[in-house]
Amino acid sequence: MRARPLGRLLTVALAALFLAASCSSDGDGAAERAPEDDRADERAAGDDPSGGHAPGHGHEPVDADAGADVAPVRGRGAGMGPQGRVPQFVIECPWSHSAPDDPIVHPGHPGRAHLHDFFGNTSTDAHSTTASLVAAGDTSCATKADTAAYWAPALLRDGEPVRPYTAIAYYRPGLGVDPATVQPFPEGLVVIAGDQTATTPQPLDVAAWHCGASPVLHSDPPSCPDTAPLAVRVVFPDCWDGEHLDSDDHQSHMAYSEDGTCPRSHPVPVPQLIFEVRYPVTGDPAGLALASGGVRSLHADFMQAWDQAGLEREVEVCLNGQRVCGVVSNRATG
Repeated sequence: MRARPLGRLLTVALAALFLAASCSSDGDGAAERAPEDDRADERAAGDDPSGGHAPGHGHEPVDADAGADVAPVRGRGAGMGPQGRVPQFVIECPWSHSAPDDPIVHPGHPGRAHLHDFFGNTSTDAHSTTASLVAAGDTSCATKADTAAYWAPALLRDGEPVRPYTAIAYYRPGLGVDPATVQPFPEGLVVIAGDQTATTPQPLDVAAWHCGASPVLHSDPPSCPDTAPLAVRVVFPDCWDGEHLDSDDHQSHMAYSEDGTCPRSHPVPVPQLIFEVRYPVTGDPAGLALASGGVRSLHADFMQAWDQAGLEREVEVCLNGQRVCGVVSNRATG
């Protein structure tokens, strides 16, 4: 048996040590990763969404600026952890228009709401209903079956609106939820995520700021480099009560899963929508505010007006079928 050169043995030993360190991801200091940061993993995993590893473990996210003022996560796993290798489909929806309208909170009253940026269905205004959105059928989204309406409070700088350049909608099972059990959103569902009245940090697994694909989430806008502009992220609940398409507060008919399980009051697992808005903003965040109030009033709204057959197909093929779609598989989702 030929002896191996010492240099090669040393290289193999170092590589093994590095691999062992890389797989030890359960340390207390792990930071939460934003969804965009998953793409390198997805490219490595190919069409196998598991990539040979279990889904993320839901470490508490890190806010480098807020320190002790950060609101703690509440163990829901709402978008926590590196989920890039779990089933999902991803929709890009460039900015459509802005208006002081809100067809969920102020239906039929144009101009009554704070300024919102709208994505997806291009017809969305104060008079919109899910039926009217489906009938209109036009969308800014790359996936034309997605005629749903998404909106978020406008970002202001020194009182002037900053036009976002795009939004990304990630549809995934809630953390730890069995993908085979996830059901499509029912037709006509409406829901708001986040708290527009918040003046203190919201849980970072619900609403956060970040820079590009940075793994660090913040309660307040960070200073972002030119290579990683500012973005916001709002995570929607993933459990439905199975009966109501709306509620008085536009939230109570939905709930977040806990440890992969929906509560008895909301027994139906639905896709977890992680909605990101991206802005052409870098550098000092001074002067930034949201039209809804301070920078901690992050929230987003959703009216389920997909082509229902299209949505059902995405859920069945991508989530129930445990595939990563629209990211690395290049499967046509339109």
